[in-house]
Amino acid sequence: MNYGGLLAAVWDRSMLSESPPLPLPSELELQALWFSGVFGRDFHDRSGKAVRIVQFGEWNRSAGPDFLHAAVEIDGELREGPIELDLRPSDWESHGHGADPAFENTILHVVFTSESTASFTRTRQHREVTRVLIPAQVVEEGLLRPRRETAIARPGRCLQPLAIASPASIASLLAEAATYRAARKARRFLRAVEAQGRDAALYQAVAETLGYRANALPMRLLAQRMPLAALREQSDQSTALIFGAAGFLTPDLHEKAPPDTRDHLRTLWESWWKARGRWESTHPLPWKSGGQRPANHPHRRVAALAALANNWPRFRKLAFARPLDAPAIIDHLAKLDDAFWTRRHTLSSSATTRPLALFGRGSAIELLANHLIPLALHDGEPFESYLKLAAPARNEKVRRCAIRLFGSEDAASPWLKKAAHHQALLQIYHDFCLEDSSDCAACPFPEQLRQWAR
Repeated sequence: MNYGGLLAAVWDRSMLSESPPLPLPSELELQALWFSGVFGRDFHDRSGKAVRIVQFGEWNRSAGPDFLHAAVEIDGELREGPIELDLRPSDWESHGHGADPAFENTILHVVFTSESTASFTRTRQHREVTRVLIPAQVVEEGLLRPRRETAIARPGRCLQPLAIASPASIASLLAEAATYRAARKARRFLRAVEAQGRDAALYQAVAETLGYRANALPMRLLAQRMPLAALREQSDQSTALIFGAAGFLTPDLHEKAPPDTRDHLRTLWESWWKARGRWESTHPLPWKSGGQRPANHPHRRVAALAALANNWPRFRKLAFARPLDAPAIIDHLAKLDDAFWTRRHTLSSSATTRPLALFGRGSAIELLANHLIPLALHDGEPFESYLKLAAPARNEKVRRCAIRLFGSEDAASPWLKKAAHHQALLQIYHDFCLEDSSDCAACPFPEQLRQWAR
């Protein structure tokens, strides 16, 4: 069974296209994805001229266009300057960019939706700025999101055909789904490599993994705004730089903290205030701390990223080694340490009685399954090596898919032990359960399974 071919065969995308389009995510998330190269680098403007992003530039930390020092080739002519991203073409005028001198040198206006009414992208001096519309299909491919967020956790119509399928057949189905998912993730990673380089792409992937679901976006934004190269160049100040760029350092933080942390926090601030003119942003990161386990507090996630940046050469060597040694990576990440963070949940919290792991085993497995193994498979490693990686803790989506496909988590237990099988279930849940709006009644997947199980 070829999972990609099966997916194309069972869903008539023309039927889905009749549904209202999904709302776009926030402008900030689109900016982060753009900077990562997710939407590619080759486009056309309104008149059909070729537009190629040569250099994505760097984040603007103050007022003005979103990205500075970019390089864009337009119809064969290289131009250098800022890039502005907006949801709609009319946002250029409605946001006042046309009258703002800070936008005078903008070389490209990138938008994500079209409009029926005409609008213009002109500067204060009436210079027309080249505009690029990211096609809806490219946007959806880059977002990798289904049409629904969740499906009811109850057995579905897949239960019967899977109940009569042999273990070998189920293993084959899950291997195909996991391989398909890994290939998509590898393509996404390689686009980030093309846009930012291998180290930056890996650094951003680690940051996103550490953010979990709640803080994946702010962690990726932090990794983009506080680049790895800058941290490596100023390794003696890297912790202060990354916490300052995250927005977690203030002049009076040490005064509010327990006595045994004050010297450490004062040192961080003294290093940060000297560099804040270069790295501080007027655009705060959208951190979420509510509803998080203490060990997952954003302060600890940033601390883990800082510790990894300080040990980058060894990690980089392991991450890109072929064959990939997953146990060595897990062991390396588990040994990341920081005297301050071994016993603290936040910058200003009291010390804990027991030591805390900076980079837990679950996070290491998620990093491997979502980024490093897909890249290794792309480089030619056999799928069997993927099956050696044990599964992390089951998340809600894995549980829901297990119930819908197999009837219960107990019934699905043979397929919940490997990280590859978790990824396969997540892909099936994404492609079918979350694309179907009939609560399983009209989903074409069960019929395909019946034919395949014969």
